[in-house]
Amino acid sequence: MKIRTRIMLWCLALAALTGLFRLGGGRTVDARTPLTLLTGGAARPVTMADWLPLAVAAEMPASFDAEALRAQAVAARTFALANTRHADQGADVCTDSGCCVAYLDEAALRERWGDGYDAYTAKIRAAVADTDGLYLLYDGQPIQAAFHASSLGYTEDSGNLWSPLPYLVSVDTPEQPEDVPGLVTDVMVTASELVKALGFTPSRDPGAWLESVQPDSAGRVGAITVCGRTYTGAQVRSALGLRSTAFTVLWEDRAFRFTVSGHGHGIGMSQYGAQAYALAGMGFRDILAHYYPGTELAVYVP
Repeated sequence: MKIRTRIMLWCLALAALTGLFRLGGGRTVDARTPLTLLTGGAARPVTMADWLPLAVAAEMPASFDAEALRAQAVAARTFALANTRHADQGADVCTDSGCCVAYLDEAALRERWGDGYDAYTAKIRAAVADTDGLYLLYDGQPIQAAFHASSLGYTEDSGNLWSPLPYLVSVDTPEQPEDVPGLVTDVMVTASELVKALGFTPSRDPGAWLESVQPDSAGRVGAITVCGRTYTGAQVRSALGLRSTAFTVLWEDRAFRFTVSGHGHGIGMSQYGAQAYALAGMGFRDILAHYYPGTELAVYVP
């Protein structure tokens, strides 16, 4: 009897540590965690369990491996717990992917998934349930769990774009062009389009406009000087609508060719990188430890 009791206690402890332990009455940690969602300009109360499956479904392809989806669930949950950018509006997180985390309601997901709706819904909800309540901490606080679609070779260091954070540093990432649609893209920009976008005073020969390109610590464009004016890589990306700041540029007689790798700001977890690691056999815990070095997993207590 004592042995059985010990085994039961050990199993309960393990389940709690892995986030799989359900609270009394079948309620989960996420179902007890209050959240205020900013959508359509209005803040409405939900729970983490209401919001998170729809956020994961919007952020990551449902066809991805379960371990990648679990990693995304933890990252999105952590982002919501740490986010303060909408505090003045009485909300924790918004539905704008450019600001917070993407979000699709049931109708949008039915349209996206069609006949696969039931299977994909079950898969996403399982990934959320399997990580119930788990979030990432650094020095005892939930982290700014940034994530992006893809990078080629290395992710970005947060200090190159934002305030530096010790767990958002450049790390290697495994996705390859043959595995990721649009991992490398070419954008052709005419001379007049470049002048209009960046607002510099041009000289006669466009071939001489580009004076220097300075890489940042992660090998992306940190600064670029055009006709005597210097812009950050982020400014050029925004002005031209490029997918990332990881680009090269060449004048090809009639236009500037911007060859861009990756998609997004490049900081934190690469979603396609998480998928590549998952397909190679890596679990979600190790995926998160790789992209957010120095962090630890814990179960949130609402």
